[in-house]
Amino acid sequence: MPDWFHEQEPRSFQPKQKYRTVWISDVHLGTSGCNAELLLDFLHSIQCDTLYLVGDIVDGWRLRKGWYWPSSHNEVLRRILKMAHKGTRVVYVPGNHDEMFRDYVGLGFGGVELVHEAIHETADGRLLLVTHGDMFDSVVLYAKWLAFLGDTAYTFLLKANVWLNAVRRRLHLPYWSLSSYLKMRVKNAVSFIGKYEEAVARAALDRGVDGVVCGHIHHAEIRDFDGVTYYNDGDWVESCTALVEDKFGNMSIVDWAEHNRQRQQKARREKALA
Repeated sequence: MPDWFHEQEPRSFQPKQKYRTVWISDVHLGTSGCNAELLLDFLHSIQCDTLYLVGDIVDGWRLRKGWYWPSSHNEVLRRILKMAHKGTRVVYVPGNHDEMFRDYVGLGFGGVELVHEAIHETADGRLLLVTHGDMFDSVVLYAKWLAFLGDTAYTFLLKANVWLNAVRRRLHLPYWSLSSYLKMRVKNAVSFIGKYEEAVARAALDRGVDGVVCGHIHHAEIRDFDGVTYYNDGDWVESCTALVEDKFGNMSIVDWAEHNRQRQQKARREKALA
């Protein structure tokens, strides 16, 4: 194990939220757009039996163009490995940005299992396909939003997120995603997301499962398509969301950016009343 694994973590005096299962994806470690601090805050706040890493955890594409790796990105990896060491089952489904790990599927490292895809059984007996989702791009290949996603304009928006939120932190304002706000106001983006969700749900129906969990498009969602439930756990670049399952099999999306906003507002109110 590297030296940083054994360094003492900051103690938390807040009770941890317990979940049966947690899914996160599209963290994009190695990029300036990654909200590593918010993700660390979330990971320190939870306990779970199983943690699924649903692809694009590390952004190999961006790292090949230039090295960017602040200490907070090490902290995210350290926290995940600590969770695995303490008994959480950690399952890693590589995506397209961390496709280099697909060559090592079937192996494990630090207690983390590497798989192409997984079938998860919920507490209430439903079977869910867990996949990153990039293979479904071909179904909607001609959606104009795809070109925008890979374009420098999208990269610029993510950098603008970083600049904007640096200013907001100085003003003691919570995180807010400019890129996510604009994306949901572009007609082609909304159309692409809808077609993508339908394509993934159809694939799950063909596989004979009850639902599918994916990431890839940076848009958290729970929708029903002809009896098949589509779950997208979102991302930690724009929305800062996770998908969680409780001990009864109930599934929900945790919006950690919104949670953080509410927590800061509460702290300000308490300070004003003190």
